[in-house]
Amino acid sequence: MVRVTGAWTVPLPPDAEEPFEVYVNGVLQQAGVDYEVEGRALRFVRPLAQEGRLGALRWASMFLGLVGTYRKHDTVDVAYQAGGRRKVASNLRPSAS
Repeated sequence: MVRVTGAWTVPLPPDAEEPFEVYVNGVLQQAGVDYEVEGRALRFVRPLAQEGRLGALRWASMFLGLVGTYRKHDTVDVAYQAGGRRKVASNLRPSAS
């Protein structure tokens, strides 16, 4: 099941400070256009899809090679500087807000 709503928030890593780069599915996002910074989180106005949990039947059919999983699943990555080093936080989990 894919959840899609109007607004999503993504928590920032504790040591992330601006300026940073935000990517959704590998595409660079623009602050003020694609997202806003609210405290220690990013707020997206466009829907982000997250693949739901897979049930036992789906896992078994994947294990047996009968089906794959090709559901929509957006990934959010943030590249930033901390302590003079470049860091990347990958696959951050958005949540509906």
